Amino acid sequence: MNEPLQYEAIIIGGGLAGLSLSIQLAKNGYSVAIFEKEQYPFHKVCGEYISLESWNFIESLGLPLSTMQLPIIKKLRISSPNGNILQHNLPLGGFGISRYYLDNELKKIAEAAGVCVQEHCKVDEVIFANEKFTVHTSKGIFTSKVCSGSFGKRSNLDIKWKRPFILQKNNKLSNYIGVKYHIQTNFAADTIALHNFKDGYCGISKIEADKYCLCYLTNAANLKRNNNSIPELEKNVLFKNPHLKYIFETATFLYSAPITISQISFSKKTQVQDHILLCGDAAGVITPLCGNGMSMALHSSKLSAIAITDFLQYKIDRTQLENMYSKNWKATFGNRLKAGRIIQQLFGKSWITNVFISIMKKLPFLTTQLIKQTHGQPF
Repeated sequence: MNEPLQYEAIIIGGGLAGLSLSIQLAKNGYSVAIFEKEQYPFHKVCGEYISLESWNFIESLGLPLSTMQLPIIKKLRISSPNGNILQHNLPLGGFGISRYYLDNELKKIAEAAGVCVQEHCKVDEVIFANEKFTVHTSKGIFTSKVCSGSFGKRSNLDIKWKRPFILQKNNKLSNYIGVKYHIQTNFAADTIALHNFKDGYCGISKIEADKYCLCYLTNAANLKRNNNSIPELEKNVLFKNPHLKYIFETATFLYSAPITISQISFSKKTQVQDHILLCGDAAGVITPLCGNGMSMALHSSKLSAIAITDFLQYKIDRTQLENMYSKNWKATFGNRLKAGRIIQQLFGKSWITNVFISIMKKLPFLTTQLIKQTHGQPF
């Protein structure tokens, strides 16, 4: 039997957080392996808007955003289910880029830095014993000194570990579905729009190559009421917002079928599980209405890289590593996630959303403060 391959760090999940973490650790001189169950490049359900707080960090990883002619997004439009429109400037702003392109570019950078990127590789089990992780995958057994989980919103490991958000009963912050398209349409490149409908909302913003990301979120009950049919859901529910009806009826859809994800939960999560540091959505999911999950994933990778580097340099022990990461994660994202959950509760019921949008139009200062609560500072 072959001996397990040994690394100083293993990362489970090759999304933004995982790839960014792998690049940072490899640049610091450590041996890193990352396991991704898909094959790059691939599409993911995601709003594909990144706050400008992440711009310098992404460039520091080796991706020259400044040369890529990406759309810079400075304005926000929010519509209520009855079509009432709120328009507001974004205090910090963001830019649009698809996960299909961004993740693949980061994967290339990771490989160039020396990271072992294992694609089409499913992780079945992680065992921690004698200060070592043993990771069982579809491509063999690997060991490492540290392990990070950046496997997204829900995985087979979450279920195996029986994490609390998996076991809890469905509520207003759990059991959502996400649906994403890429489209071509006539819409301002400097604007992101969030169009509300009954029990959900849909975002649209420009990405690269004259394409737009159209992504919506709703609860599973809404889909069930429409015979579990996405076309019926769109026609019977989304189309009641006149702005969404216009987009769906006039845009050119570039997918043969939408990309979907189910059982999304915005409930609180832990940042460490069985000594594994969790990054990105695995550690906590901000509501898409707040539009900043990608920046949170990127920033969490930096927090993790700092703590792991200190550990691998023997500056701190494992207990200090876990406590340091959890403390810094909560200090950085705790209030942002709390604000997101509060905002999430204000949207959904049509009459509440209609009233809230009307109030926000009259109180622009409130709108600015809510936006600032869901965005961080450059890191």
